Amino acid sequence: MLESIHQPADLRDLSLEQLEELCAEIREFILDKVSKTGGHLSPNLGVVELTIALHRVFDSPRDRLIWDVGHQAYVHKILTGRADRFDGLRHTGGLSGYPSQEESEHDFVENSHASTSLSYALGHAISGYDGWTVAIIGDGALTGGMAYEALNHIAVTRPERLLIVLNDNGRSYAPTIGGLAALANLAHYRIDPRYEKAKRTIGKMLRGIPLVGETADEMASRMKDAVKQILEPSTVFDALNLKYTGQIDGHDIALLEETLEQAKTYHEPVVVHVVTEKGNGYQPAIEDEEEKLHGVSSFDVATGKALKSELKLTDVAGRALTDAASRHPELLGISAAMISSAGLKHMAKRFPNRVFDTGIAEQHAVTLAAGMAMAGRRPVVAIYSAFLQRAYDQIVADVALHGLPVIFLIDRAGVTGPDGPSHHGVFDISYLRMIPNLVVGAPADATELCAMIETAVRHDGPIAIRYPKGSAISLPAMPVSPLPVGEAEQLSEGEDVVLVAVGRMVEIAEKASIDLSERGLSVGVINARWVKPLDPRIIEWTSAIGHVVTLEDGVVAGGFGSGVMEAFAEAGVSKDFTCIGVPDRFLPFGSAGDVMESVGMDPDSVVERVLAAIGR
Repeated sequence: MLESIHQPADLRDLSLEQLEELCAEIREFILDKVSKTGGHLSPNLGVVELTIALHRVFDSPRDRLIWDVGHQAYVHKILTGRADRFDGLRHTGGLSGYPSQEESEHDFVENSHASTSLSYALGHAISGYDGWTVAIIGDGALTGGMAYEALNHIAVTRPERLLIVLNDNGRSYAPTIGGLAALANLAHYRIDPRYEKAKRTIGKMLRGIPLVGETADEMASRMKDAVKQILEPSTVFDALNLKYTGQIDGHDIALLEETLEQAKTYHEPVVVHVVTEKGNGYQPAIEDEEEKLHGVSSFDVATGKALKSELKLTDVAGRALTDAASRHPELLGISAAMISSAGLKHMAKRFPNRVFDTGIAEQHAVTLAAGMAMAGRRPVVAIYSAFLQRAYDQIVADVALHGLPVIFLIDRAGVTGPDGPSHHGVFDISYLRMIPNLVVGAPADATELCAMIETAVRHDGPIAIRYPKGSAISLPAMPVSPLPVGEAEQLSEGEDVVLVAVGRMVEIAEKASIDLSERGLSVGVINARWVKPLDPRIIEWTSAIGHVVTLEDGVVAGGFGSGVMEAFAEAGVSKDFTCIGVPDRFLPFGSAGDVMESVGMDPDSVVERVLAAIGR
């Protein structure tokens, strides 16, 4: 069945039985492909029926489907002619793990960050676009404040051809589908034509009562509200006077299509609330209480277990933090819906009352930490680099301005690889370096990461520690001695050129220095450790060397290299500089190594760039 689907129109003539067969094939297809390539498994297993229903009821790409979050779009990609590219999912030159304008006319939004779809969709709807705009929001995205800002605006502008599909998979604020089955059958009548006709009839009847006047309208409104309360309690959508279906079974294709078709008959925005099961159809995902096999590397389909298990820097940071928390009762942990992914699961297990999950609400998470610090605690915000930038103003005005002892553990810093341009954490050095009072560290390995965490829990002020999505050889013995703030390490001396590196680029610098030495150059290597403040000895260590090369896993613009050059200029020291880092463009998806090689940040490219810079 799946082989016959090349575009959404191919779905239109299929019977219900054929659609159910297709759903089963799609789930098998996703399991087979993702088990080999890795990717977002459970979110896509949960939206198979929903995606098919959307493509049968709406005419993509004339009708625009906007996915929030984009990692739920695998089924959408399959139905829009990209099934044959899934062997290269998230691999260099292959298929993106998110919607991609370069891939298909059916994809509109590249950004895969949460809580944005309603704003995108409203922008389409109020700009005179004559097709339908459908925002599919879910996976906890309604915990983000931006979604409510958009809802508030939608309630005011009330565009006619806007549909909001709330995909509730029970992993954020709602129970699973089993507890909603009976309620869903009643709630569906909220947009049933008979329900609407009954409301109009009652209102007309009451307004016809003599000498009642406006009181009749008020009585009609109260009766309408009473009927809704019987069917289902009020929601934020009711408070905003948005048409709302109530919760319906998101795995019932016939019911989904009926509801979506009915929603299209209204000349106002409609919220269709579908309840799905994350990981539906795959028992290991359903039984995975922690993450429902949300994002996976290659795994064994029979068991759901990863094919290879390696120690991650995320895990190292989490264990170091837990060890520190056992000795520092003032330490608290904060996560924006990523307790496990961002490394707080160990601390949450040992100290459950000291770890707080804000949902997908990064701005709130940072200011929450500020409030905790003001109350005498030492909060740790564990977060991905690409998501921390959503709370930039709060870092500046709520934390740094007050000089508060908030610790930022910034995971997935630098080139992350498979998740692509919206997830590469390459901007944090530049946007954090400019903030007064804020210390920024970038450890070169797992031991330095643990040491910087030990430094952070003793530091009197805000401090950020950035580290990549990478593996560690072993878990350092705890506790590790703290690293003095601003103290670099001279790894080797040289006479011709010195490589000043930070973070993961220290290893690249060391490898490049060996190759350069074999070519007859005398090369020194410095592990800066701290982006801010810089160790003034870096200037001393390079005083007799004419050319300085900086290496960073972030954008060159305003980054670590800029900071080194500024320090030299302030000291009145003139040097020739070469800054190696991420160029001024968004990076593609692919393995981290492939991406870094594509922009000249791998060891061989560094050697070539150094030789060219010094004229050799």
